[in-house]
Amino acid sequence: MTPLCFHSEFIVRLDKFICGSTELTRSLAKKALHRSDVTCNGEIVKSSDFKVKDEHVICLNGEQLHLLGTRFIMLNKPVDTLCSTINEEYPSVLKLVDVVKVDNLHIAGRLDADTTGLVLLTSDGQWSHNITSPKKLCIKRYLLEVADPLDDQLIDTFKQGIALNNEDGLTQPARLEILGSHQARLTITEGKYHQVKRMLAAVGNKVVKLHREAIGDIELDTTLALGEWRYLTANEISSVNSH
Repeated sequence: MTPLCFHSEFIVRLDKFICGSTELTRSLAKKALHRSDVTCNGEIVKSSDFKVKDEHVICLNGEQLHLLGTRFIMLNKPVDTLCSTINEEYPSVLKLVDVVKVDNLHIAGRLDADTTGLVLLTSDGQWSHNITSPKKLCIKRYLLEVADPLDDQLIDTFKQGIALNNEDGLTQPARLEILGSHQARLTITEGKYHQVKRMLAAVGNKVVKLHREAIGDIELDTTLALGEWRYLTANEISSVNSH
């Protein structure tokens, strides 16, 4: 997979270019240069302060390097993974994404360990903020399965907002579409802690299965199996900035 990058004419030091396109530190990049592992347009370069320009082809051990641009990724999250970088009981979703400098990615729109579906990853902090900020009212759409039968009256209840335990006031209006006796689709515009589960608990029910289908206008790619990912398209990226 190739990340979507936006290039402009640039001049950057060679050691910085290597660090920006690999996992190497500055000191390891300099050692690679001293070992003659780096070429520019086929010629060995050993100088750390060599100026890399747009027209240069830089290779490390024969493999061409590309300076990373801003990255935007969708992941179909499986169960028993965490939207966190802290070493806990389950592995981080970042371990599922095989890219350079994965630790530089923000997780925009977290899910619980037992929840599946769309997670967005990016190196653009402002783009991530446009998704996660409560003021942006970015929609999140879920498919859910509950323990007890659903009553059609709940549609109006969710539309009016739900009083969550230990919180003042009501949630923002939510759209509940009942798909079957125990299945529904729920669209919310907030991202409170365990919000979907707490909303169903507040009306006397329990979520037993939860899957996120969409964030804003970005729909989970149904061709992605659980644990798979891809880069976002230009239209998907711009759909967040337009809200």
